[in-house]
Amino acid sequence: MNKVYLIRQNKTFFGGAERYLTRLKENLDQKGLPNVVLSSNFPKILPGWLKVIMFNIKVCLFRKEGVYFSLDRIICPDIYRAGDGVHKHFLRIEKKSLLNPLHPIYLFLEKKCFRNAKKIIANSDMIKQQIIHYYKIDAKKIDVLYNGISFPKYDIAESFKKISIEFPQIINKKIFLFIGSGYERKGVVEFLDILKKIKNQNYIAIVIGKEKKIDFYKKISVKYNLSERVIFLGPRFDVEDFYAIGDFYILPTKYEPFSNTILEAMYFRNIVFTTSDNGASEILSSDFVFDRNNLEKVSRKIDSLFDQPKQMENIKQKNFERSQMFSIETNSNLIIKLVEEIASPDSLN
Repeated sequence: MNKVYLIRQNKTFFGGAERYLTRLKENLDQKGLPNVVLSSNFPKILPGWLKVIMFNIKVCLFRKEGVYFSLDRIICPDIYRAGDGVHKHFLRIEKKSLLNPLHPIYLFLEKKCFRNAKKIIANSDMIKQQIIHYYKIDAKKIDVLYNGISFPKYDIAESFKKISIEFPQIINKKIFLFIGSGYERKGVVEFLDILKKIKNQNYIAIVIGKEKKIDFYKKISVKYNLSERVIFLGPRFDVEDFYAIGDFYILPTKYEPFSNTILEAMYFRNIVFTTSDNGASEILSSDFVFDRNNLEKVSRKIDSLFDQPKQMENIKQKNFERSQMFSIETNSNLIIKLVEEIASPDSLN
Protein backbone atom coordinates (compact mmCIF):
# COMPACT_ATOMS: atom_id res chain seq x y z
CA MET A 1 0.00 0.00 0.00
CA ASN A 2 0.98 3.66 -0.25
CA LYS A 3 3.30 5.10 2.35
CA VAL A 4 1.64 6.51 5.44
CA TYR A 5 2.81 9.98 6.49
CA LEU A 6 2.43 10.54 10.21
CA ILE A 7 2.16 14.27 10.83
CA ARG A 8 3.15 15.92 14.12
CA GLN A 9 4.84 19.30 14.22
CA ASN A 10 6.51 19.24 17.61
CA LYS A 11 8.73 16.63 19.17
CA THR A 12 8.87 16.23 22.94
CA PHE A 13 9.56 13.40 25.35
CA PHE A 14 6.70 14.36 27.62
CA GLY A 15 3.71 14.99 25.33
CA GLY A 16 0.91 12.44 25.29
CA ALA A 17 0.31 12.87 21.55
CA GLU A 18 3.97 12.34 20.80
CA ARG A 19 4.08 9.16 22.87
CA TYR A 20 0.96 8.00 21.05
CA LEU A 21 2.58 8.69 17.68
CA THR A 22 5.70 6.77 18.68
CA ARG A 23 3.63 3.75 19.68
CA LEU A 24 1.57 3.92 16.49
CA LYS A 25 4.71 4.07 14.36
CA GLU A 26 6.15 1.06 16.17
CA ASN A 27 2.97 -0.89 15.44
CA LEU A 28 3.02 0.11 11.78
CA ASP A 29 6.67 -0.97 11.56
CA GLN A 30 5.86 -4.33 13.14
CA LYS A 31 3.19 -4.88 10.51
CA GLY A 32 5.62 -3.99 7.75
CA LEU A 33 3.64 -0.96 6.57
CA PRO A 34 5.81 1.79 5.08
CA ASN A 35 5.59 5.01 7.07
CA VAL A 36 7.49 8.14 7.91
CA VAL A 37 7.02 10.88 10.49
CA LEU A 38 6.90 14.45 9.22
CA SER A 39 7.79 16.95 11.92
CA SER A 40 9.16 20.46 12.25
CA ASN A 41 12.84 21.31 12.17
CA PHE A 42 12.42 25.09 12.24
CA PRO A 43 14.60 27.20 14.55
CA LYS A 44 13.22 27.54 18.07
CA ILE A 45 13.74 31.29 17.90
CA LEU A 46 10.84 31.66 15.43
CA PRO A 47 7.44 32.62 16.90
CA GLY A 48 4.96 29.77 17.29
CA TRP A 49 2.40 31.18 14.85
CA LEU A 50 5.02 31.46 12.11
CA LYS A 51 6.21 27.89 12.66
CA VAL A 52 2.60 26.66 12.33
CA ILE A 53 2.23 28.41 8.97
CA MET A 54 5.62 27.20 7.73
CA PHE A 55 4.83 23.64 8.79
CA ASN A 56 1.58 23.70 6.79
CA ILE A 57 3.48 24.95 3.77
CA LYS A 58 6.14 22.29 4.21
CA VAL A 59 3.59 19.47 4.51
CA CYS A 60 0.84 20.53 2.11
CA LEU A 61 2.57 22.54 -0.61
CA PHE A 62 5.05 19.73 -1.17
CA ARG A 63 2.59 16.92 -0.52
CA LYS A 64 3.64 13.49 -1.75
CA GLU A 65 1.65 10.47 -2.87
CA GLY A 66 0.39 8.50 0.11
CA VAL A 67 -1.98 8.73 3.04
CA TYR A 68 -1.56 11.72 5.35
CA PHE A 69 -2.50 10.87 8.92
CA SER A 70 -2.21 14.04 10.95
CA LEU A 71 -2.20 14.78 14.66
CA ASP A 72 -1.89 18.49 13.90
CA ARG A 73 -4.24 20.98 12.29
CA ILE A 74 -3.18 21.06 8.65
CA ILE A 75 -5.20 21.95 5.58
CA CYS A 76 -4.47 18.75 3.65
CA PRO A 77 -5.06 15.68 5.84
CA ASP A 78 -6.62 12.47 4.63
CA ILE A 79 -7.25 11.46 8.22
CA TYR A 80 -7.15 13.91 11.09
CA ARG A 81 -6.98 12.67 14.65
CA ALA A 82 -8.43 15.46 16.77
CA GLY A 83 -6.34 14.55 19.78
CA ASP A 84 -5.83 18.21 20.68
CA GLY A 85 -9.55 18.78 20.84
CA VAL A 86 -11.44 21.74 19.37
CA HIS A 87 -9.51 24.98 19.65
CA LYS A 88 -12.66 27.07 19.32
CA HIS A 89 -13.99 25.43 22.49
CA PHE A 90 -10.64 25.67 24.22
CA LEU A 91 -10.58 29.44 23.65
CA ARG A 92 -13.97 29.81 25.27
CA ILE A 93 -12.76 27.95 28.35
CA GLU A 94 -9.39 29.66 28.62
CA LYS A 95 -10.57 33.08 27.42
CA LYS A 96 -7.37 33.59 25.43
CA SER A 97 -6.79 36.86 23.60
CA LEU A 98 -7.17 36.72 19.83
CA LEU A 99 -4.48 39.40 19.66
CA ASN A 100 -2.07 36.50 19.83
CA PRO A 101 -1.84 35.57 16.11
CA LEU A 102 -1.48 31.88 16.96
CA HIS A 103 -5.15 31.59 17.95
CA PRO A 104 -6.81 32.99 14.77
CA ILE A 105 -4.35 30.94 12.73
CA TYR A 106 -5.35 27.80 14.63
CA LEU A 107 -9.03 28.62 14.09
CA PHE A 108 -8.47 29.05 10.34
CA LEU A 109 -6.51 25.80 10.10
CA GLU A 110 -8.98 23.94 12.29
CA LYS A 111 -11.90 24.89 10.03
CA LYS A 112 -9.99 23.86 6.89
CA CYS A 113 -8.72 20.68 8.53
CA PHE A 114 -12.16 19.45 9.60
CA ARG A 115 -13.71 20.26 6.24
CA ASN A 116 -10.91 18.88 4.04
CA ALA A 117 -10.24 15.64 5.92
CA LYS A 118 -11.77 12.54 4.42
CA LYS A 119 -12.15 11.13 7.90
CA ILE A 120 -11.88 12.58 11.41
CA ILE A 121 -11.00 10.53 14.46
CA ALA A 122 -12.32 11.95 17.73
CA ASN A 123 -10.88 10.36 20.84
CA SER A 124 -14.09 10.88 22.80
CA ASP A 125 -17.75 11.48 22.12
CA MET A 126 -17.31 14.85 23.86
CA ILE A 127 -14.93 15.95 21.10
CA LYS A 128 -17.15 14.56 18.35
CA GLN A 129 -20.08 16.60 19.62
CA GLN A 130 -17.92 19.74 19.86
CA ILE A 131 -16.76 19.32 16.25
CA ILE A 132 -20.36 18.99 15.10
CA HIS A 133 -21.49 21.92 17.25
CA TYR A 134 -18.82 24.42 16.23
CA TYR A 135 -18.21 23.42 12.60
CA LYS A 136 -21.39 21.64 11.45
CA ILE A 137 -19.42 18.62 10.26
CA ASP A 138 -21.46 15.57 9.23
CA ALA A 139 -21.48 13.11 12.13
CA LYS A 140 -20.88 10.23 9.67
CA LYS A 141 -17.48 11.70 8.86
CA ILE A 142 -16.35 11.41 12.50
CA ASP A 143 -15.36 8.14 14.16
CA VAL A 144 -14.96 7.96 17.93
CA LEU A 145 -11.91 5.91 18.84
CA TYR A 146 -10.74 6.04 22.42
CA ASN A 147 -7.00 6.24 22.99
CA GLY A 148 -4.88 3.16 23.38
CA ILE A 149 -1.86 2.59 25.59
CA SER A 150 0.89 0.01 25.89
CA PHE A 151 0.95 -2.34 28.86
CA PRO A 152 4.49 -2.52 30.25
CA LYS A 153 5.39 -5.15 32.80
CA TYR A 154 6.01 -3.78 36.25
CA ASP A 155 6.87 -4.88 39.76
CA ILE A 156 5.21 -2.82 42.50
CA ALA A 157 7.73 -3.97 45.11
CA GLU A 158 10.70 -2.97 42.96
CA SER A 159 9.17 0.39 42.12
CA PHE A 160 8.38 1.07 45.77
CA LYS A 161 11.91 0.14 46.80
CA LYS A 162 13.37 2.51 44.23
CA ILE A 163 11.10 5.46 44.99
CA SER A 164 11.23 5.04 48.77
CA ILE A 165 15.03 5.35 48.70
CA GLU A 166 14.65 8.76 47.05
CA PHE A 167 11.57 9.72 49.06
CA PRO A 168 11.48 7.80 52.37
CA GLN A 169 8.48 9.83 53.53
CA ILE A 170 6.17 7.72 51.33
CA ILE A 171 6.57 4.64 53.55
CA ASN A 172 3.30 3.59 55.20
CA LYS A 173 1.41 6.36 53.44
CA LYS A 174 -1.32 6.38 50.83
CA ILE A 175 0.05 7.87 47.60
CA PHE A 176 -1.83 10.49 45.56
CA LEU A 177 -0.63 11.27 42.05
CA PHE A 178 -1.03 14.15 39.64
CA ILE A 179 0.72 13.75 36.29
CA GLY A 180 0.50 16.34 33.55
CA SER A 181 2.30 19.28 31.98
CA GLY A 182 0.71 22.71 32.18
CA TYR A 183 -0.55 22.91 35.75
CA GLU A 184 -3.12 25.67 35.28
CA ARG A 185 -5.26 23.87 32.71
CA LYS A 186 -4.66 20.42 34.16
CA GLY A 187 -5.84 21.62 37.58
CA VAL A 188 -3.03 21.51 40.14
CA VAL A 189 -4.71 24.20 42.26
CA GLU A 190 -7.86 22.09 42.34
CA PHE A 191 -5.76 19.00 43.10
CA LEU A 192 -4.32 20.79 46.12
CA ASP A 193 -7.78 22.01 47.11
CA ILE A 194 -9.04 18.42 47.12
CA LEU A 195 -6.10 17.32 49.24
CA LYS A 196 -6.65 19.98 51.89
CA LYS A 197 -10.28 18.82 52.27
CA ILE A 198 -9.33 15.20 52.98
CA LYS A 199 -9.76 14.45 56.68
CA ASN A 200 -7.35 11.52 56.84
CA GLN A 201 -3.92 13.07 56.44
CA ASN A 202 -1.95 9.83 56.26
CA TYR A 203 -0.83 10.43 52.68
CA ILE A 204 1.86 11.84 50.44
CA ALA A 205 0.96 13.53 47.15
CA ILE A 206 3.32 13.63 44.19
CA VAL A 207 2.99 16.15 41.34
CA ILE A 208 4.84 15.28 38.15
CA GLY A 209 5.00 17.29 34.93
CA LYS A 210 6.55 20.25 33.16
CA GLU A 211 5.57 23.68 34.48
CA LYS A 212 7.33 27.04 34.14
CA LYS A 213 5.66 28.54 37.21
CA ILE A 214 6.15 25.58 39.54
CA ASP A 215 7.20 27.86 42.42
CA PHE A 216 3.75 29.46 42.32
CA TYR A 217 2.13 26.09 43.01
CA LYS A 218 4.61 25.29 45.74
CA LYS A 219 3.58 28.52 47.47
CA ILE A 220 -0.07 27.46 47.27
CA SER A 221 0.80 24.15 48.91
CA VAL A 222 2.41 26.13 51.75
CA LYS A 223 -0.68 28.33 52.00
CA TYR A 224 -2.85 25.19 52.27
CA ASN A 225 -0.52 23.68 54.93
CA LEU A 226 0.35 20.88 52.52
CA SER A 227 4.06 21.51 52.01
CA GLU A 228 5.04 18.50 54.15
CA ARG A 229 2.73 16.18 52.22
CA VAL A 230 3.11 17.35 48.60
CA ILE A 231 6.23 16.71 46.50
CA PHE A 232 6.69 18.67 43.26
CA LEU A 233 9.03 16.83 40.91
CA GLY A 234 8.68 18.47 37.51
CA PRO A 235 9.09 16.16 34.49
CA ARG A 236 10.41 12.63 35.12
CA PHE A 237 11.46 9.77 32.88
CA ASP A 238 10.48 7.16 35.49
CA VAL A 239 6.76 7.98 35.64
CA GLU A 240 5.83 4.29 35.52
CA ASP A 241 7.45 3.70 38.91
CA PHE A 242 5.24 6.39 40.42
CA TYR A 243 2.12 4.97 38.78
CA ALA A 244 3.06 1.58 40.22
CA ILE A 245 3.16 2.81 43.82
CA GLY A 246 0.10 5.08 43.51
CA ASP A 247 -3.22 4.62 45.27
CA PHE A 248 -5.21 7.57 43.93
CA TYR A 249 -4.80 9.44 40.66
CA ILE A 250 -6.66 12.77 40.36
CA LEU A 251 -6.81 14.97 37.25
CA PRO A 252 -9.09 18.02 37.78
CA THR A 253 -8.57 19.32 34.25
CA LYS A 254 -10.42 22.22 32.67
CA TYR A 255 -10.32 20.63 29.23
CA GLU A 256 -8.85 17.37 28.04
CA PRO A 257 -9.99 15.61 24.85
CA PHE A 258 -8.90 12.26 26.33
CA SER A 259 -6.08 12.04 28.83
CA ASN A 260 -3.88 8.97 28.40
CA THR A 261 -2.85 9.35 32.02
CA ILE A 262 -6.32 8.15 33.03
CA LEU A 263 -5.81 4.86 31.21
CA GLU A 264 -2.24 4.56 32.44
CA ALA A 265 -3.23 5.13 36.05
CA MET A 266 -6.01 2.55 35.70
CA TYR A 267 -3.58 0.02 34.26
CA PHE A 268 -1.24 0.55 37.21
CA ARG A 269 -4.16 -0.12 39.57
CA ASN A 270 -4.86 3.37 40.82
CA ILE A 271 -8.26 4.66 41.90
CA VAL A 272 -8.89 7.35 39.30
CA PHE A 273 -10.85 10.61 39.43
CA THR A 274 -11.26 13.20 36.69
CA THR A 275 -13.64 15.92 35.56
CA SER A 276 -16.50 15.68 33.09
CA ASP A 277 -14.41 18.06 30.91
CA ASN A 278 -12.05 15.15 30.19
CA GLY A 279 -13.17 12.86 27.38
CA ALA A 280 -11.60 9.97 29.30
CA SER A 281 -14.35 10.39 31.90
CA GLU A 282 -16.56 8.47 29.46
CA ILE A 283 -14.84 5.22 30.45
CA LEU A 284 -15.22 5.80 34.21
CA SER A 285 -18.10 5.19 36.57
CA SER A 286 -19.98 8.39 37.45
CA ASP A 287 -18.81 7.96 41.06
CA PHE A 288 -15.32 8.96 39.91
CA VAL A 289 -16.29 11.83 37.62
CA PHE A 290 -16.75 15.27 39.12
CA ASP A 291 -17.42 18.90 38.31
CA ARG A 292 -14.67 21.39 39.10
CA ASN A 293 -17.24 23.33 41.13
CA ASN A 294 -17.82 20.29 43.35
CA LEU A 295 -14.38 19.21 44.57
CA GLU A 296 -15.92 18.04 47.85
CA LYS A 297 -17.34 15.04 45.99
CA VAL A 298 -13.80 13.72 45.51
CA SER A 299 -12.55 14.39 49.03
CA ARG A 300 -15.66 12.78 50.54
CA LYS A 301 -15.26 9.71 48.32
CA ILE A 302 -11.59 9.40 49.25
CA ASP A 303 -12.34 9.71 52.96
CA SER A 304 -14.95 6.97 52.63
CA LEU A 305 -12.38 4.66 51.01
CA PHE A 306 -9.46 5.25 53.36
CA ASP A 307 -10.75 2.80 55.96
CA GLN A 308 -12.01 0.24 53.45
CA PRO A 309 -8.90 -1.50 52.04
CA LYS A 310 -10.90 -4.33 50.46
CA GLN A 311 -13.11 -1.92 48.56
CA MET A 312 -10.05 0.04 47.46
CA GLU A 313 -8.42 -3.11 46.12
CA ASN A 314 -11.64 -4.06 44.34
CA ILE A 315 -11.80 -0.69 42.58
CA LYS A 316 -8.13 -0.89 41.64
CA GLN A 317 -8.60 -4.35 40.15
CA LYS A 318 -11.66 -3.26 38.17
CA ASN A 319 -9.72 -0.30 36.80
CA PHE A 320 -6.90 -2.61 35.74
CA GLU A 321 -9.34 -4.94 33.97
CA ARG A 322 -11.12 -2.04 32.30
CA SER A 323 -7.84 -0.62 31.00
CA GLN A 324 -7.13 -3.87 29.14
CA MET A 325 -9.83 -2.93 26.64
CA PHE A 326 -7.77 0.02 25.40
CA SER A 327 -4.50 -1.29 24.04
CA ILE A 328 -2.40 0.63 21.54
CA GLU A 329 -2.47 -2.49 19.37
CA THR A 330 -6.28 -2.45 19.16
CA ASN A 331 -6.23 1.29 18.52
CA SER A 332 -3.59 1.15 15.80
CA ASN A 333 -5.23 -1.86 14.13
CA LEU A 334 -8.41 0.16 13.75
CA ILE A 335 -6.41 3.11 12.43
CA ILE A 336 -4.56 0.87 9.98
CA LYS A 337 -7.91 -0.45 8.75
CA LEU A 338 -9.09 3.12 8.24
CA VAL A 339 -5.85 4.04 6.44
CA GLU A 340 -6.31 1.08 4.11
CA GLU A 341 -9.86 2.22 3.38
CA ILE A 342 -8.63 5.74 2.58
CA ALA A 343 -5.89 4.35 0.36
CA SER A 344 -8.43 2.35 -1.63
CA PRO A 345 -9.33 3.92 -5.03
CA ASP A 346 -13.03 3.68 -4.15
CA SER A 347 -12.70 5.17 -0.69
CA LEU A 348 -15.16 7.75 0.50
CA ASN A 349 -16.10 8.93 -3.00
